[in-house]
Amino acid sequence: MNKYPMTVQGHRALEEEHAHLSKVVRPKLSHDIGVARELGDLKENAEYHAAREQQGMVEARIRDIEGRLQNAVVIDVTTIEPTGKVIFGTTVEIANTETDDRLKYQIVGEDEADIKAGKISVGSPIARSLIGKEEGDIVVVKTPSGTVEYEIIEVLHL
Repeated sequence: MNKYPMTVQGHRALEEEHAHLSKVVRPKLSHDIGVARELGDLKENAEYHAAREQQGMVEARIRDIEGRLQNAVVIDVTTIEPTGKVIFGTTVEIANTETDDRLKYQIVGEDEADIKAGKISVGSPIARSLIGKEEGDIVVVKTPSGTVEYEIIEVLHL
């Protein structure tokens, strides 16, 4: 059984998505299928088939979310004493050792990852390189274009 680490915010977002799909989208699709069924011959009824296909995708997503929530390990990093060590949920400021470009990422679960929002998956190469390191450490990240060295500037428990 897989455990899914996630932040408090990520857990809340999955719960909200589940509620929306279950209480809003599912009933609407059921209604749409009923309306399409009344239009006649189901073999040639595009609205009916589209609604049924959509219903299948929504039901699959609901089951996926339920499984993830059931096996979630919610980590609230704000309750953990800051030690300067990079752990799941922390926000890390790093600097490229060659260019001095600075980046700030929060290490989150797979479902929460959004590079544009500064959230990287715990399974990403950069996060795997950072986990367990401390402020001031130099980490080497293997990228498709070669290796990049970063210095850990600051570890925040936000």
